[in-house]
Amino acid sequence: MFDITIIGAGITGSLIAHSLSKLDLKVLVLEKENDVAEGATGANSAMVHSGHDPKPGTMKCRYNLLGNRMYPELCKELQVSYVPIGAYVAAGGEEEEEKLNELIAQCEERHVPYEVLDGDTARKNEPNLADRISKVLSLPSTGIITPWEVTFAAMEEAMLNGVELKLGYEVRSIEKKEDHFLINGEISSKVVINCAGAHCDEITSMLRESPYKVIARKGEYFVLDHLNGSFVNHVIYPVPGAKGKGVLAVPTVHGNVLLGPNSDDCEDVEDDSTGQGLDYIRSQITRTMKNIPYHKMIHTFAGLRPHIDLKDFYIREDDRIENFIHVAGIESPGLSAAPAIAKEVVESILMPKFAGCKVKENYVRRKPFIDMNKMSEEQIGELIEKDPDFGRIICRCEKISMGQIKDVIDRKCGATTIKGVKMRCRPGMGRCQGGFCEPEVLKILAEMLDMDRRDVCLDRPGSNVLVAEAKEDL
Repeated sequence: MFDITIIGAGITGSLIAHSLSKLDLKVLVLEKENDVAEGATGANSAMVHSGHDPKPGTMKCRYNLLGNRMYPELCKELQVSYVPIGAYVAAGGEEEEEKLNELIAQCEERHVPYEVLDGDTARKNEPNLADRISKVLSLPSTGIITPWEVTFAAMEEAMLNGVELKLGYEVRSIEKKEDHFLINGEISSKVVINCAGAHCDEITSMLRESPYKVIARKGEYFVLDHLNGSFVNHVIYPVPGAKGKGVLAVPTVHGNVLLGPNSDDCEDVEDDSTGQGLDYIRSQITRTMKNIPYHKMIHTFAGLRPHIDLKDFYIREDDRIENFIHVAGIESPGLSAAPAIAKEVVESILMPKFAGCKVKENYVRRKPFIDMNKMSEEQIGELIEKDPDFGRIICRCEKISMGQIKDVIDRKCGATTIKGVKMRCRPGMGRCQGGFCEPEVLKILAEMLDMDRRDVCLDRPGSNVLVAEAKEDL
C-alpha cells in the first residue's frame, strides 16, 4: 500500500515527488513512457517567465510569480543550470505600444522588476531587433533553464530518498475502494495525484466524468546551432496576442537559440510532428527580429501543451472523490509555475491528510551530471587519469565522452533510451544530430543495461532503432 501515487513524471509530477521524498511517506510515480520528462516538459521554450503576462486573478498568474522567485534556489539545490538572462517585450507602432503599457501596469501591480526602453536604446543591446520596434519592456527576472535537466535531477534525488518510479507503465483503470484506490487491479494507494498532462481528462474519466477537457495545443520550433550571443542576448517576445505570448527568440543554457512556437489545436494528443507551423514561425519572427541566421538551423521539433477548456490551471482535490488530486491544464506558464504548484499541492492539500508525518533525517543529495565542457584542462586530465573512458569522445559536435554517457546511464533515474542519454548529456544535440554518435550510444546502452541491441529504443515504447540482424552473406 502506497501513501501517495503520482500519475505522470513531467516536471510538475517530479517536483511533487521530490518534495514528498523529504517526508516519511511511501510514494510511487507512474509514467507510461520510457523516461521522465517525455511530454510537454521535454518540448517547450525552456524559460522561466517573469509573471508579467498572465491574466489577473488566475492560478496561472499566482503560481507564475511564485515559481519565478523559487527557481534560483531550486536550481541551486538540485545542482542544475539557471541563467537570469532577462527578456525584452518588443512593440512596434501605436497599437502595440498601448498593449505594452498594459503589461507595464501589470508589472507595477505585481512587483515584477522592469525597465522601459525606446527602440534605439534597445537595439544597442540587441542589434538584431527589428527596425520597426519602437518601444521595449525589459524584464530582468526572466530566466532560462533546461526543463528536462530539472526533472531528471528532481526525480533522481527523490528516488535516492525512497520514492519508487515505474516507467513504461500505462494506467488503464482506477477503482475507488473504501479507503484506497486500486490502479490497474494491482497497485493500492491512499491518495492519487493526476499529473498526466495531455491525458489528465482520460485518467479522471476512469473515476467520473471529467470536469475539464484537454485540448492538445501544438507548438513548433526551429533550433539554431551554437551562436553564443552573436544573434540574440535576451529572450525576445512580441506583444502577446489572443493565442498566447507569440513567436519568441530564446537563447538556451547551452548556447543554441530557439525560434517559436506557433499555437495550433490538434485532435491527436500524441502528434508531435512538425509542418506548416514552421512557415508561420518564419513569417512572425520578423516582427521582432532581423538578420535571422536560418543557415544555422540544425533541428526542428514540436511539443504539445495540455490546454484545457477552463483556460486556467486546475489544481485541487476532486469535489466528489476524496483523495483524488487534480493537477491539470499545466500549459504555459506551467514550467515557470511548477515549483510553486508542487509546494502548494504538498503543503496545502497533502499535508493535512498526513498530519504528524516526520521529515526524513540524513537526506541524500544527488551528484550533478559530469559536464566536461565546464571543466579546466587540469580537471579533465585528472578525470581521464581515474577513468580513461572520459578521454574517448563519442559525440564530436558536443564533445561528449564515453565516461559521461556511462555516468548518466548508471544512476537512479538513469537513461534507458537513446533520447534519454541525449537529454541528459547531449550526444546528438549538435550539428550532425546523432549521425555519428547515435550508433555508439546504442552500443553503450545495450552493454550497460545488458540488453540485446534490437531492444534499445529511441524514446517511446516500440521505437526500437534496430529491427533485425543484417545477413552476413548476400
